[in-house]
Amino acid sequence: MKSRRKKKGIFSKLLSKGVILTLQLIASIVFLGYIYILKMLPLRYYLILVVIVIFLFLGEVIWITAGARKKRRTGKRFKIFISKLTSIVLSVFMITVSVFASRGNDFLNNITNAFTQTRVIAVYVMKDSEIENVDDLKDKSIGVDYNTSNASIKETLNKLYDELGSHLDETNYDNYASLADALYNNDVDCIIADQSFLSNLETNHESFSDETKVIYQYEITENINSVTTKTNVTKKPFIVYLTGIDTYGSVSSISRADVNLLVCVNPIEKQILMVSIPRDTQVNLHMNGQMDKITHSAMYGINETIQTLEDFLDLEVNYYAKTNFSGITNIIDALGGVTVNSDYAFTTLHGNYQIVKGKNEMDGDKALCFVRERYALPNGDFDRGKNQQKLLKAILDKAMSSTIITNYNNILSAIEGTFETDMASDDIRALINMQLDDMASWEMFNVQVTGDPEYTYKK
Repeated sequence: MKSRRKKKGIFSKLLSKGVILTLQLIASIVFLGYIYILKMLPLRYYLILVVIVIFLFLGEVIWITAGARKKRRTGKRFKIFISKLTSIVLSVFMITVSVFASRGNDFLNNITNAFTQTRVIAVYVMKDSEIENVDDLKDKSIGVDYNTSNASIKETLNKLYDELGSHLDETNYDNYASLADALYNNDVDCIIADQSFLSNLETNHESFSDETKVIYQYEITENINSVTTKTNVTKKPFIVYLTGIDTYGSVSSISRADVNLLVCVNPIEKQILMVSIPRDTQVNLHMNGQMDKITHSAMYGINETIQTLEDFLDLEVNYYAKTNFSGITNIIDALGGVTVNSDYAFTTLHGNYQIVKGKNEMDGDKALCFVRERYALPNGDFDRGKNQQKLLKAILDKAMSSTIITNYNNILSAIEGTFETDMASDDIRALINMQLDDMASWEMFNVQVTGDPEYTYKK
């Protein structure tokens, strides 16, 4: 009996008016503090929110205090119970919003101010080779090209030899094409190469990735200096280079650029222009003036692609945003799929998906295969560029729907690690605040770089 009364006494103390009002006061301060620090709302809306929160707190103080007096006078308990319950619900709501705000802030910090890139060095053997892991490399021979990524190759080999406990018999080759030939001809047991230059390994062996396997890889993080021209994103038009690299896993990896979009944003006129550049567009590289495909410029890092595009189109890029195969599939799956309108009916080479003319419901993998396809389209890369724009618009439409609220945490988790940008988090918040402030409708336009459907190869 005493134990039950003791428990009841503790419960009553926890639900006392002082404890409940203190909880609401702390929750209100934390809530308003997060909203202010994270710049989640325009100032005028924030001030309105402050007034509302203060009004709610004072209302609860009056309601609970008055209810307590009424309880002593009349013995009625229902209204004071409702007032306490309301205060608790308000506190839980504000704490929950604060947690979500904190999660959103961490997310922005993780994907913004990206000034590093990852170089992946891999050891390849033929797919049918008996070599399965590092231990199997003992007493084997390895092909090396020290002309490409010299420092990174040496660092990786030293790491490999430390793990193996011995050195391999090295044969040096002049280029990656010869390196791949040596592997296919069994002149060496394995080769080491910078995965950024995978296309060079495919020079004489188009199916290199399918016919070989990686038994060892080493990642090297490199700092990069920004070459973009920052601006006031709410006062002046700006250009974002959006690229999708042809890899899974880490988005910071250096690899070929399969998707190349310039997103031109005019915050004054509320207009967005998407300019698609086909991956095989022949351009003069910024670094040496030699002609090559725009997709290959990314093998030298994202700065090279940005500067090459600036030279090619005579413009200034203000920011970049980068994703990869994993990013596209993860984001779309987290959104619950997207609806894309196709101009043609075709079957994708990757995934063997049937695309109908008109509306198509797509999950992440189907959407990725849709935007990678070019051979089944009448205008090849040009149609692929249009499909990439269609998918981007479908993602934006879905992301701006109620889905972003109901699936908030899953969407942020899906994007983290598969998307990065050199735009500052404050710039992103400023754009969000601008949109919340005027709730303007935006016009979207699509254009594509065109040219003669011919290929020019380097000699």
